[in-house]
Amino acid sequence: MKPSITVLTLGVDDLERSLHFYRDGLGFPTEGIIGTEFEHGAVGFFELQGGLRLAVWERKSLAHEAKVPLGPASSTELTIGHNVGSREEVDRIMEQAEKAGAVITDPAHDAFWGGYSGHFMDPDGHLWEVVWNPAWE
Repeated sequence: MKPSITVLTLGVDDLERSLHFYRDGLGFPTEGIIGTEFEHGAVGFFELQGGLRLAVWERKSLAHEAKVPLGPASSTELTIGHNVGSREEVDRIMEQAEKAGAVITDPAHDAFWGGYSGHFMDPDGHLWEVVWNPAWE
């Protein structure tokens, strides 16, 4: 298998709320919700770097499509890492996320490995890490 990821899909409970958070709160570009004409088809895509897309899709539709039981949501299953170029950028993005409605679970701080990072949860409990790693400059 060639390691090529093109879409990261987050299962959400409220598609409109997720669209508002990512588009209006974090400023991610999107065409909005598409696929509403199909049962289990409504989805929002956000353009990321290098052709990567973030999708938000209702959890019940994702479970239906994948033919798996709809289970309880858990914030400990996945972390999305957002690497930035400075400590100040970490602080700015954490503040932006909080204003957009994110819950700050781990305020930005010096990390034991020499970087600077913090964590927040989006309105559906998906965990994000905003991090500056001086070794990646």
